[in-house]
This record gives sequence, C-alpha cells and structure tokens, in this order.
Amino acid sequence: MSMIRCFLLLGWVLLIGTLLSGCGGNGRTYKNLNMNFAAVQSIAVMPFENLTSDDDAADRVRDAYMGMLQATEAMYVLPPGEVQRGIERANVRVPEAPTADEVKTLGKILNVEAVLTGVLREYGTVRSGQSEANIVSLSLQMIETETGTVVWSGSSTQGGITLSDRMFGGGGEPMNKVTEKAVNDLLDQLFE
Repeated sequence: MSMIRCFLLLGWVLLIGTLLSGCGGNGRTYKNLNMNFAAVQSIAVMPFENLTSDDDAADRVRDAYMGMLQATEAMYVLPPGEVQRGIERANVRVPEAPTADEVKTLGKILNVEAVLTGVLREYGTVRSGQSEANIVSLSLQMIETETGTVVWSGSSTQGGITLSDRMFGGGGEPMNKVTEKAVNDLLDQLFE
C-alpha cells in the first residue's frame, strides 16, 4: 500500500513540475501581417535598455543577438560603430527607445529598412532553496524605418530553476548557453 502512495506522490510531483517548467516558456510574438519582411535587407540594432543590476549585461546580450542574426544571412546587420554614428547624427535622445520620427531619420542616415530595439529584463542567477540557475529575459521590437511603426515584437525567458535542479541539485546551464537559447528563441519567432 505504501509503495502505491509513493508512486502516486511521485506522479503528482512530476505533473506539477512539468506544468511549472512550462510556465517559463517561449514568450509572446506580434507580427504585422501586412509587412513584407523579405524587403528588410539591412537593420540597425539599437543599444538595449538594461533593467538588470549588471551594467554590462545589455551590451553582452546585444552583441550575441547581432552576431547570431548576422549568421542567419537573412539581412545585413550594421556594425555597432555605424549605429552609434547614426544615433549621434540623428540626435536621438534615448537610443534605447527612439521616437517614430527618430527611426525615420535613422533609416535615411544609415540606409536601413528596419531598426531593432530591446529591453533586457533579467540577466543573472536566481535562487530557490538550495538551488540556483542562470536566467535571461529579453524583449525585442522591429520598427520599420519608412513609417516608424512596430512591425514585429517578441519576448523570451530562458533558464531558471528546473524540476531536476530542485530535486537533485545542480546549478543550471552556463549563462552563455542560456543567452544563446533566448536569442535563438527570438530568431525563431522573427523568422517563423
């Protein structure tokens, strides 16, 4: 009788863990169905807004995103120095959140069809009891430079403490791997 209870308890624990692990998920996506994304041949990735306590985290994640986006060969990604030059020439007051008029001006100066902005919401270690793991949470928006409107947005949260981390211990995946997963998830959302 006690063996059956153990199996039932283990089944409930696994079911609850599966449900909780699914909550971290892939985020949500908006895509303007009237936008011809194949027309975007070049893009400027703006500095990401950093809501974390790590001052360099947004730059690290932006660099990873730019490299992985360039590797898709779907569009040309302007180097960060060119983007900075455009920001200065266009007198963009808040590069992390440019206005529609500033995006239109950037498009003309940099000769790009789209601008990408981002907000890094989480980057670091989370703890629960004896377990800890790395987590990255990032939101992105693509803004068309012709109209200054948002044509795509997506978000992703990757990493965190899994059921196996809670049950058997462990420190989760390295930050670099978690960052790659978040970027890949966002690229999948953009190109699906």
